[in-house]
Amino acid sequence: MSAAHNTELHPDEDIKMGALSGRLQKIAWPVGILALAATVILGATHGDHFHRFYYSVLIGLCYCLSVAVGALFFVIIQPLTRSQWSPVVRRIAEILTTTFWPVAALLAACIIIPMLAGSAGPYHHWVHPAPDDHILHNKHAWLNVPFFAARIGFYFAVWIGMSRYFFKKSREQDQSGDPAISERLRVASGPAIIVFALTVCFGAFDLLMSLDPHWFSTMFGVYYFAGSAVAIFSTLALIGMYLQRSGKLARSITTEHYHDIGKLMFAFVFFWSYVAFSQFMLIWYANLPEETVWFQPRMFTSWSSVSYLLLFGHFVFPFLFLLSRWTKRLRAPLAFFAVWLMFIHYVDIFWLAMPEHTPEGASFHLMDLTAVVGVAFVCIGWAARAAAKVNLIPVEDPKLAISLGFENY
Repeated sequence: MSAAHNTELHPDEDIKMGALSGRLQKIAWPVGILALAATVILGATHGDHFHRFYYSVLIGLCYCLSVAVGALFFVIIQPLTRSQWSPVVRRIAEILTTTFWPVAALLAACIIIPMLAGSAGPYHHWVHPAPDDHILHNKHAWLNVPFFAARIGFYFAVWIGMSRYFFKKSREQDQSGDPAISERLRVASGPAIIVFALTVCFGAFDLLMSLDPHWFSTMFGVYYFAGSAVAIFSTLALIGMYLQRSGKLARSITTEHYHDIGKLMFAFVFFWSYVAFSQFMLIWYANLPEETVWFQPRMFTSWSSVSYLLLFGHFVFPFLFLLSRWTKRLRAPLAFFAVWLMFIHYVDIFWLAMPEHTPEGASFHLMDLTAVVGVAFVCIGWAARAAAKVNLIPVEDPKLAISLGFENY
């Protein structure tokens, strides 16, 4: 709910990136490129001939992709729900979802192109199945390299198309002030959210679940989406605070907006936990060998420590503290939990993928760190470059005045 407060954009409000964009790029591009170069060098010198490298790249891809997917969800859901609180932070999500796709697509190409050339990459189980593996032979119509590559390309085409459409219309409204654009976005958001849900679920199935092609879970796509939602709301909180510390949007984003972002962080922490528990409980209760096989290395090796870290770090710890109203309204604790959730979300992606490479026990390599650092900083550089060309707020959005005066009751 909202009440009237300050409903006009302050004339001195700084809504342009300006020199901040250049400063960010000067740091982000060199760090990102050097980290990615270090990842390639470490992969080339690693003993398993790039096999570990592919897993590191895949984890970096899925982590980067989760923020882009979460941002696209946020952009689509706002006109669909006629949201009035969100215009002051929506442009940040529009920039993120538009600029992260090229980085994610490049990482996907680093995996798929070698597969098309004959390499198995991280998907060796189904690329080169054993002659007597009848399960994989029966799944060959779906799990084959050309069709896999075509599906990944299709997902990216859909995501890029939707994000560019919503961002383009939002920028057009900045120029024309036409309120009818908001209605067109609302109409488009209905079918868009359905396409979004299907492509994200199948994308998670293909990129992560197919690492173990003998196992399946219909909840896996929802699990990945829940983590993506946690990631985007944590990212929005951190970027909003960073921009304000840099003198941007100082009066537009208020404690009330952070409170709502915090509520969404809390909601999706709980939703992630609900999906994770439901998936585990159903498999544990049925106790079928073809289903429990995925959890065995994650429960009965040193990977179990990571499983417990996710239980307490992704659910118990943030749930207990984000439950408080004041944690969501005070910048310092909200920033801490946003950083924590971004870290634990990476641990979650790592836990989904890496046990397929080292099922005998938990393993971490320096290239895992350099891959995600490289991806993160390249994404930051790309986003800073794009942000320099637009307003940081959709200045002609019909609901902007309500958003500026938003108050929680």
